[in-house]
Amino acid sequence: MNNKAEDPSLWNDAAEAQKLMRERQQLDDNISALRRLEQQLNENIELIELGEEEDDSAIVTEAEEALRQLRGEAAKKQVEAMLSGEADQNDTYLEVHSGAGGTESQDWANMLLRMYSRWAERQGYKVELLEIQDGEEAGIKSATLLVKGHNAYGWLKTESGVHRLVRISPYDSNARRHTSFSSIWVYPVVDESIQIDVNESDCRIDTYRSSGAGGQHVNTTDSAVRITHMPSGIVVQCQQERSQHKNRAKAWDMLRARLYEAELKKREEAASAEAASKTDIGWGHQIRSYVLQPYQLVKDLRTGVESTSPGDVLDGELNEFMEAALAHRVSGGGDAVTDDLG
Repeated sequence: MNNKAEDPSLWNDAAEAQKLMRERQQLDDNISALRRLEQQLNENIELIELGEEEDDSAIVTEAEEALRQLRGEAAKKQVEAMLSGEADQNDTYLEVHSGAGGTESQDWANMLLRMYSRWAERQGYKVELLEIQDGEEAGIKSATLLVKGHNAYGWLKTESGVHRLVRISPYDSNARRHTSFSSIWVYPVVDESIQIDVNESDCRIDTYRSSGAGGQHVNTTDSAVRITHMPSGIVVQCQQERSQHKNRAKAWDMLRARLYEAELKKREEAASAEAASKTDIGWGHQIRSYVLQPYQLVKDLRTGVESTSPGDVLDGELNEFMEAALAHRVSGGGDAVTDDLG
């Protein structure tokens, strides 16, 4: 790759040149990280040996703590090594949709929106709210986030599916336990290296008045845009910008991304009949349950990973679940991706 990068004729094809430079930088970053881990490992082993020779427990303790931190970094790199899919490095869209259940389900959708926003912020990603439809009394009917950062799609792609909440409803005067469903849909941003052609005659474009916070202009002009792709039934919408023209451009980008994600899923299912056969995982098609009452438990139904601290999970501590789901996917376990809200 270094030799190719030094060839002046490479830039005759700008798109191919940019693709090569991205791949080269990624490999260089990975190799540098591995060498740094190896160097720190050897240095701390030597420090432990030195501390033991000189009977200096402080040096040994310090080096052992450094090794524990190093183990965590190595584990993270091991997970990132699984993010080798065609679009794993890309930014991503994340949609939240409330299921049946009215206010309770819409409140749950809003909790999920906050959970993923908090997770993204913890990862150092940039988050933009592209579209939101408020619930009648509380919560949201739907929302779309744009998450920007290296490997954003790779990390979030296994979160697609139905999420189930069990709790004592704050909206029930009788304090009864309620079960609610909301779905998450994740699809990658299509960058300049990916060409997706959409026939505009296959699409219906609607404009409507934006909802939610945003000032007088947002609520008094038909600036929001919804595009329906008739052949696939895919619907995207954007109301982030005050300009209808800008919202239309973003909506087209989102539609291309959804069509690309659908093609990726087709390829994956064609390559693994076993994975395709496991897309339906039973009641409600849920991938994860969050139980707040009568006990405290979050359980991923694909991997068996559990947490007895749902408050921390709902505050964005999701990496353990994502890492296990990625490993499950790589091992051929398949994904439960569905729009069925139970």
